[in-house]
Amino acid sequence: MTLERVVVVGAGLAGHRVVQAIRGAGFAGELVLVGDETHRPYDRPPLSKQLLAGTWTQDQCMLSGDDVDVTWRLGVAARGIDRESSVVVLADGERLSYDRLIIATGRRARPWPGRLPDSGVHTLRSFEDVRAFEQSLTAEARVVIIGAGFIGCEVAATLRARDVDVTIVDVSKHPMPVLGAEAGERAVTLHESHGVRFRLGTGVHGIEGDGAVSAVVLEDGERLPADVVLVAIGSEPNTEWLDGSGIALDRGTVVCDVTGTVLDESGAPVADVLAAGDVAAWPHPHANGAVCIEHWSNARDMGDTVAANVLLDAADRRPIRSVPAFWSDQYDVKIKSAGLLRAADALTLVSEDVDKPSLLIEAHRDGSVVGAIAFNMNRAMIGYQRDLTAAGG
Repeated sequence: MTLERVVVVGAGLAGHRVVQAIRGAGFAGELVLVGDETHRPYDRPPLSKQLLAGTWTQDQCMLSGDDVDVTWRLGVAARGIDRESSVVVLADGERLSYDRLIIATGRRARPWPGRLPDSGVHTLRSFEDVRAFEQSLTAEARVVIIGAGFIGCEVAATLRARDVDVTIVDVSKHPMPVLGAEAGERAVTLHESHGVRFRLGTGVHGIEGDGAVSAVVLEDGERLPADVVLVAIGSEPNTEWLDGSGIALDRGTVVCDVTGTVLDESGAPVADVLAAGDVAAWPHPHANGAVCIEHWSNARDMGDTVAANVLLDAADRRPIRSVPAFWSDQYDVKIKSAGLLRAADALTLVSEDVDKPSLLIEAHRDGSVVGAIAFNMNRAMIGYQRDLTAAGG
């Protein structure tokens, strides 16, 4: 089959990597990139750090590669897919036919599920989110962050550099729960040394305010006065447009085989549709079944592999080989991880220097190393990344 048009839906990192790699592989047909934002692809990790801090401009967050020959369809979302006709239907009514389709629509910030005041409550996922959040801040603002994950902790560190009052609330007993208790305790010490207050092990009963937000009320009855609230409680996949398509979804995430080829609801591969990035779940070798890995590195690696596979017949496609990895800059500490940490059955402290500060933790499964976590130990992490890559994950 001669491929004349490849359509990529999703203009984030995964979609960006896909179109770059497809052109790099010599594809000469039409390449269409659909995105619901008006911006061309940009990097999201700086949003909670450099962009919010004001040390980077919006232009510095943009991903390179504007010279690639792409037909851009920005500012319009996909509304549906007609698999029989091989057509993507856009929200403005346009019908885009495809020979091959790549789904890379990513995720959005999970909103607060309860009642909200008219103003003062934010999420952080886009340029517009950062702008609105930043405009709500004053030198005297009392900020409550609901969610002690990576976004919540990074924003707290950024705000404390501006001497903004910050309290973090989470139902978990320690921040960044995937890192485990040892690393979580060190993170609490780090943040508290910079003036952040924690309320851990308790949920949020509600967010108060007539018009503007005034307080966050905890499940244990404590009332935290707040002028600004950031909701950082995870993300949701952007896949409503696939409802009724027959494509397999697991809690909204697109289910793929090991090549990134999408499966239908019967479990059979859909040869002309592939998926990439944190909208997709694929069978990592250390996981029981398909898993969605919401890391920058997975979007990069999966995007590259899927770009190569979309140009091949199904029988010739190669498996995804990606070691999950992430990093997080908080104050003067660079936190890094490699491997699928959720697959570990034990986390072991290997070394620590409280003065530096530095920390190294190994993640084990059945006695074998399947990952590592480090604070300020970049050289050690390079070794773990290399070894995990050589071992296939």
